[in-house]
Amino acid sequence: MPSSSLFAPQGPCLHPAVSRLHPEILVCTPRSPACTLRFLLAPQDPCLHADVPCLCPTVPCLHPEIPCVHPTVPCVHPEVPTCTLRSPPAAEPEQPRGSCQRQVPVPCRGRLRWGSAAAGTVMEFSELIKTATVERVLLSCAGLPAVKGTLCITSHHLLLSSCPGGDAQPGAVELWLLIRNVDAVEKRVQNLGWYQPPRTNGSPQDTRLAGSSGTITLRCKDLKVLQLEIPGMEECLNIASSIEALSSVDSVMMMYPFFYRPQSLKLEEGWHLFPLEQYFQRIASQTSQWRLSDVNRDFTTCPTYPPAVIVPAAVDDDTLRKAARFRQGGRFPVLSYYHPKNGTVMLRSSQPLMGPNRKRCREDEVLLGTVLDEGERGFIIDTRSAQAAKQARMTGGGTEPKSSYPQWRRLHRPLERGRPLQESFIKLVEACNDTLINMDRWLSRLESCRWLSHVKAALSTACLAAQCMDREEASVLVHGAEGTDTTLLVTALAQVILDPSCRTLAGFQGLLEREWIEAGHPFHLRCARSAYSHARLKQEAPLFLLFLDCVWQLSRQFPFSLEFGERLLLTLFDNAYASAYGTFLCNNVKERCLCKVKESTHSLWAWLNQPGEKKKYLNPLYSHNALVIWPSVEPQSIQLWQGLFFRWIRSSQHLDEAWAEIQRLVEGNDSPVKESTGNRLSRSLSDAAARTENKR
Repeated sequence: MPSSSLFAPQGPCLHPAVSRLHPEILVCTPRSPACTLRFLLAPQDPCLHADVPCLCPTVPCLHPEIPCVHPTVPCVHPEVPTCTLRSPPAAEPEQPRGSCQRQVPVPCRGRLRWGSAAAGTVMEFSELIKTATVERVLLSCAGLPAVKGTLCITSHHLLLSSCPGGDAQPGAVELWLLIRNVDAVEKRVQNLGWYQPPRTNGSPQDTRLAGSSGTITLRCKDLKVLQLEIPGMEECLNIASSIEALSSVDSVMMMYPFFYRPQSLKLEEGWHLFPLEQYFQRIASQTSQWRLSDVNRDFTTCPTYPPAVIVPAAVDDDTLRKAARFRQGGRFPVLSYYHPKNGTVMLRSSQPLMGPNRKRCREDEVLLGTVLDEGERGFIIDTRSAQAAKQARMTGGGTEPKSSYPQWRRLHRPLERGRPLQESFIKLVEACNDTLINMDRWLSRLESCRWLSHVKAALSTACLAAQCMDREEASVLVHGAEGTDTTLLVTALAQVILDPSCRTLAGFQGLLEREWIEAGHPFHLRCARSAYSHARLKQEAPLFLLFLDCVWQLSRQFPFSLEFGERLLLTLFDNAYASAYGTFLCNNVKERCLCKVKESTHSLWAWLNQPGEKKKYLNPLYSHNALVIWPSVEPQSIQLWQGLFFRWIRSSQHLDEAWAEIQRLVEGNDSPVKESTGNRLSRSLSDAAARTENKR
């Protein structure tokens, strides 16, 4: 077989390591995508150019049957008349090759701005890769044996293929890491130089090159830590530099979801599983006091709200627009949850813009007044401290005064956001990774990071909102400052506590879509960095992780009441920080529309709801529980989520085997006469909860 390389024709051929994936490839030709590009994709995926920089500027495109996957990148093949790699999309007018002027959004200080691809705002991936392949690289990971093989860098992935055991035994891909998942790159090089042993018998000196090497430590956003030992100092530095550059590409439309094309999914699947109209119909079947408004259809009323929102039926759109001007970012009060038990509602918004002059807005007062009947009362849960709210008034914000909102009572329940929460996350991960500390030191560091205190505070505030609705029969308005962080944390958690439908797999996905993704939580800003990054903190904050941790606490205290298990929560955490799917891209619906996320990427929900995948995330002990689940927030009841924070430190083999056995027992007990252990335990638990509720 002629020699070839993944990236350079003079390099060694890598096809023996993947021959089992593509037996139809008989001849390895240099620069032929037909054989080299297949190495980058799973066997079931079609061969695309997505992961590889252009290698053939003088060779006609060899894949005319593959649709264009680079519509946003300027054409670099003016001399090739039939190159489909860089050709403009068929749906758009043909433009001169080499001068594509399509406007593409690129981020500017965390926000998206529009720029011209041809003007050079989009960096070619190939310019960022200094060394594409290195042989004899040793991969080490805690709890796993070290593996040696060939390391390859592509536009979006880091791959390591183990060395084959012989000509007839191809190697296996031991590492398949999305570069977006890399949070920090640490490098250490060692140059041993020349070694010349002394000679005493007059013979000439024996000059020997001891060589150089380097070690790269990759700290990932999912808290995994990998170590690569690379022969050659220059190769080590080049690999580290390439990974750092590729992991820092912040343009949304250059991220992997825009290139990922699995055969088992279609682009349109999963994006319309949980429309707001369907959720509204559920409410409309129980009351006529609410309507679905499209006042924000062009995103001019509120840039971070979806086009449609649920508002009081008695309030017209003009009143909503005026009320939006009185709320920070235009986030006027909208319905988050309708409690069918007593007709109370939970609203969410941002802070009112009262300012030091105590400005009023008649339309905002009417909007909140319409929610309550005469004589009814409501509660405003402010997720800031009273002091913080007072300081906000001096800078243009504030709270709702009792004189203007006489039926509403304000409650302050401060929840951390921003830098304090991110630093708490960082300190906790550092403590978990320090396996040499003693018990006293561990407990001290666990307490000082205050992560469990944040979990307790979030659960307590959500319980307060749920208690106001379920027990006090009062409606609730939740807001902090911007209404995109702790506000959504409280409203989403309260619904998991109150609504049994939100504790099903489909219902929980719908809740995330409604209360986090469409509600405008800025995932692109908050999840830009994880716990290992050495970069200066900007707007990163693990609010979504805190929510997932609180849900895990609920699943631990009520093991039969949630249809999904820990594996789903871990998957959501991983995909929020680095994903092949577009579900968590951008900061709000408006940005997703500008980037055409739904048209150009796959939905995470489509993948999770495939029959083969869905089964992995189900709780085998689940039994429908129609009761409200009131969690204990006592310090003894809040535990560290070991399945996440110790996932890559301590083996979970025995626990996984135990759950597999439980799954087998539950599935095997399919007799209609017999009752499963899970159902019996769930009923006894529900009965006990009911007795406790009656006593209260």
